[in-house]
Amino acid sequence: MKQAPFEAAHAHEWEEFERFLEKPQAPPFPAHEMPARYRRLCHHLALVRDRGYGVDLEERLNLLALRGHRQLYREKGPSWRRMVDLLASELPARLRAEWRLVLVSALLFLLPAAGTAAAIAAAPEIVYSLIDPAMVAELEEMYRPDGQVVRASDSDLMMFGFYVYNNVGIAFRTFAGGAAFGLGTIFFLVSNGLFFGAVAAYLQQAGLGGTFWPFVVGHAAFELPAIVFAGAAGLRLGVATVAPGRRSRGAALLAAARDTLPLVWGIAFLLLLAAFVEAFWSSSHALPDAARYGVGALLWVAFFAYLAFGGRGGR
Repeated sequence: MKQAPFEAAHAHEWEEFERFLEKPQAPPFPAHEMPARYRRLCHHLALVRDRGYGVDLEERLNLLALRGHRQLYREKGPSWRRMVDLLASELPARLRAEWRLVLVSALLFLLPAAGTAAAIAAAPEIVYSLIDPAMVAELEEMYRPDGQVVRASDSDLMMFGFYVYNNVGIAFRTFAGGAAFGLGTIFFLVSNGLFFGAVAAYLQQAGLGGTFWPFVVGHAAFELPAIVFAGAAGLRLGVATVAPGRRSRGAALLAAARDTLPLVWGIAFLLLLAAFVEAFWSSSHALPDAARYGVGALLWVAFFAYLAFGGRGGR
């Protein structure tokens, strides 16, 4: 390609990149696109140098690349402020941009859950094919209305740590499984969906839904979406390994891992919230069921509103 067509093809993207650097508070494109656009700019600069398109164009792109590097890697203020910006704007914007992968991940989790729930509703004994009988007995004991005890505050703190450990482990396996061509992610999404559907349906059939649903309705607003988002991030890794394009699979996987960092941080935050609610709110047996359902409904509505409107910046 000659210089004139090359410039015509990419001039608009360069101008948008420059506007982003000048006014990052009102960017012409979502902030999460900045790393990918910076990499493309560096690629364009390398092509300009290799093809000898001229000093003027090379100096312009070189200056943009230097400014972009400073924008990406400089210290931008307190780390808590960067984290707030990521959670408040970058995370929901990224999830909307990746809505196809989020939808696929949700279906891989919810369809097995719904299918298992329907099967157990028709034949409750199926649960023993999916869950160890000892665990089924433990679940029955756990959710018996007369078997619940009030925990001390130090026990709540201990359970908070347990829930963090357990939930992070599930999410990490779901995400990291994407490196195996997405197959690991698919396996963990489906298996967790089967388990959740089996537990919920069996306890409902056993007459224990009155203790199970008030317990899970609150923290599920954070825990279940976090698993789905971990699946979406894992599927992004899977896409990179299955269709790396002109890159090697290793390079494509590394680039995808960098691009999913906002999702990973967001998933970690959601799991912390879920563990906190589960340990200190869901387990509080002194609360009436109406309060649990009411707060749970508010949490679900607030979370979907966050996904729909977070990070739009009034545009």
